[in-house]
Amino acid sequence: MSKSKGCILIVDDEDDLRSLMAKVLELEEFKVYTAATPAQAMHILDNKTIEVIISDVRLEVANGLDLIPEYKKRKPFAQIIMLTAYGNIPDGVSSIKRGAFDYLTKGDDNIRIVPVVEKAIEMARLSNKIFKLDAIEPSKGFDSVIGESKALKNAIKLATRVAGADLSVLLTGETGTGKEVFANAIHQASKRCKKPFMALNCSALGKELLESELFGHVKGAFTGANGDKTGFFEAANGGTLFLDEIGEMSLDLQAKLLRVLETSMYYMVGSTKEKKADVRIIAATNRDLLAESEKGNFRLDLYYRLSTFVVNLPPLNERGDDVIILAKYFVKQAADRMDMPEPELSKELQTALKGHVWKGNLRELKNVMERALILSDGEEMGSELLPPEFGEHASERTLVRPNAPVDLSSLEKDHISNMLAFTGGNKTKTAEILGIGVATLYRKIQEYGL
Repeated sequence: MSKSKGCILIVDDEDDLRSLMAKVLELEEFKVYTAATPAQAMHILDNKTIEVIISDVRLEVANGLDLIPEYKKRKPFAQIIMLTAYGNIPDGVSSIKRGAFDYLTKGDDNIRIVPVVEKAIEMARLSNKIFKLDAIEPSKGFDSVIGESKALKNAIKLATRVAGADLSVLLTGETGTGKEVFANAIHQASKRCKKPFMALNCSALGKELLESELFGHVKGAFTGANGDKTGFFEAANGGTLFLDEIGEMSLDLQAKLLRVLETSMYYMVGSTKEKKADVRIIAATNRDLLAESEKGNFRLDLYYRLSTFVVNLPPLNERGDDVIILAKYFVKQAADRMDMPEPELSKELQTALKGHVWKGNLRELKNVMERALILSDGEEMGSELLPPEFGEHASERTLVRPNAPVDLSSLEKDHISNMLAFTGGNKTKTAEILGIGVATLYRKIQEYGL
């Protein structure tokens, strides 16, 4: 008898459906176990090697969705496929949100079941392999990620393990949590570290321009295309392409990106000649892409492709004393750039920083500390150097209005204005200190009317 293609457990209280599905999979040379109740399923999981669990959502004695954590607890690397009633999309989406690999609709499962199971088997083995890998030089690359909190260390541990596997990664988390820094760290800890790391913000460009930036274009592709242009896929060949704010990408571009992920092939804009892309994709978003897919704003198949491995970055307010560690780091970094002495942070200032609700996360903290450094004139930075929202009763205000938005553009405008004043209007020096290009600075000056 030939070796089985994988071990599967089917959990369903409908005898006929369970038997039929088992027969279909056994004919495809899978080893199949069956269970009519959750208790039987748990016994099999405790005693057998299982790579894929196919479970009905509506069991007579339990809600299948509630069993997902129990399945995962017993078999962490097994992939779960949920069976839903015909046309019941909400159950399917809920399955994915709770950690299932995919879902099948009863009635068409005989058509889809084999390819879905094969993909799930592949993912189960890949996940198992990743967590058995010795991390590639854990400190390498992740030295740039500053902080000591447990939440951050957990994210680093996860990212370090996936760095050595050539998988797509999806970084999730609030705006300003340092997703590009994490993406670069993953690249530096990977086998692609000697090749380019390219970053592109999908929200910063219009649809046509973004397509041209991604894939490049040939001469005459559109008005103004006076020559061939190399795209990011070609420029990042052999390396890593980081796509920030992937949720802002238009649907037709999503389809083209999906094709690259599936076939590694793409077309330059205006060309009929295929090109090969040897690129690892790391994407990032502050949106709930599954919720966006329900609204028709994001392709579910692209989400599956991008989210082979998901790393969620914790917000600054969940990182405890990391706020102070990062504040000191940003002050030292800015002081070195400005050729200024590095002042200490007063206890009052540290208390104010820890009590603030950081809606803009690391980006907001960096701007606040650079502003305070410019205004300081002693060996110690006091809380009076902080913006008005850090006043005596700031903690009370943040408790009353925890969801109050932070106007990051206003913060950026003030920061640039203060830096221009500090340099006496020297735009080259200001751009250097801010870490941006002179052209970007001029655009910001025009945008904010400075």
